[in-house]
Amino acid sequence: MNCVRRHLSSIKGGRLAALCHPARVLTLLISDVPGDQLPDIASGPTVADPSTCADALAVLERYRITVPPAARQVLENGAGETLKPGDARLARCETRLISSPQIGLEAAARVAREAGLGVCILGDSLEGEAREVGRVMAGIAQQVATHGQPLGAPCVLLSGGETTVTVRGSGRGGRNVEFLLALGAALKGAPGIWALAGDTDGVDGIEEIAGAILTPDTLERARALGLKASSSLDDNDGHGFFGALGDAVVTGPTLTNINDFRAVLITRP
Repeated sequence: MNCVRRHLSSIKGGRLAALCHPARVLTLLISDVPGDQLPDIASGPTVADPSTCADALAVLERYRITVPPAARQVLENGAGETLKPGDARLARCETRLISSPQIGLEAAARVAREAGLGVCILGDSLEGEAREVGRVMAGIAQQVATHGQPLGAPCVLLSGGETTVTVRGSGRGGRNVEFLLALGAALKGAPGIWALAGDTDGVDGIEEIAGAILTPDTLERARALGLKASSSLDDNDGHGFFGALGDAVVTGPTLTNINDFRAVLITRP
């Protein structure tokens, strides 16, 4: 998407910097892109772009995307070419990454260490199906609780990135609550394991619910209300599930976005 957008926009792909030339340009970046690649953050309005119009056309062909004839013409005749590394118009441009998923995780790690917890940052760009990431995270948490590996309790496992959800049901939800449902179903009420997952922009899915918390007694409290985590997971109904328990996290708009934030706390072996 970024590759195509850079070649069709009048400001992306370094074109904003070209319009500012020869002025000095300082760009302060907040990254919501796994890997923090500069051309992909906001599609790189003030940085060089190594991709080409041919690359953008290849993306359209690969995913069988139909675009207006005028847009295709811009790509085919090269009129949409972006600024490349070494372009003189970028000589006075400076970029600074002021916030990113990794920076956020490191800040959370400092808070956890100050509270006397061990910390393991598992990655700032975890991707894949949210439910599968939840199941894997449950296995890691159980390894910590049972064997003290990769570190001993009390500790917190931190991770970021953006997972995906294949919608199969008709419920309300987003990536983070889907992750928590799968995590909870896999942990089966294991004692001493807690979790928080949320989108850092305050919106998980399409509702202004950032995410939720999972506690050792989540499944028990859900059963008392006639809810079952696995059934809610099948219906992609994470918001309905955690909302009924009063465990939804609502922050309101945070006015920033550094992808998802996940913390799994193991309090005892």
